[in-house]
Amino acid sequence: MRMPLFILSQISKREKTVLYVAVCIISLSVLDRLVIGPIFNKLEILNREIDEKETGIRRNLRMLAHKDKIISESAKYAAFLDNYDTEEEEVTSILKEVERLANKESVYLVDMAPRTGTVERGRAIEYSITLTCEATMEQLIKFMYEVENSRKLLTITRYELGPKSRDSDKAQCSMTISKLVIPG
Repeated sequence: MRMPLFILSQISKREKTVLYVAVCIISLSVLDRLVIGPIFNKLEILNREIDEKETGIRRNLRMLAHKDKIISESAKYAAFLDNYDTEEEEVTSILKEVERLANKESVYLVDMAPRTGTVERGRAIEYSITLTCEATMEQLIKFMYEVENSRKLLTITRYELGPKSRDSDKAQCSMTISKLVIPG
């Protein structure tokens, strides 16, 4: 232990000053790397998280400000939402609606059947039926219009239209009708 003190007593005053400055610089850099740097990094991460939370809170407050409007709008569209427990009930509802619209427009339904299985589209489920019908062209167009504007939100996804026979004024149509349902 006496040896380092002995070395310090033999060096000049200027060399001692340089040695002390070097020791201070090394000590400060070690302190910065081991203590101060990690503290500032953690503070930066926490500030970023706080900013993200504040942005989320502002967005949620904006939604809460429009709460009454959202509730009134959802009440307007509640008539379009059906709450069915099973797939069979939903398909039966679609079949009844199509049959009602066909009777309204005097369209003769030759064949009508649900398609097997459902198709999932994100959160929504698509139910489909296929049907073959006969009527005059005017009646078929009115029927298709009524299906597209139904309160059950039905859409015609595919159709094939042609004459029933060569000399007939009636047309025959095969179509697929679908409905997207978002489960509650």
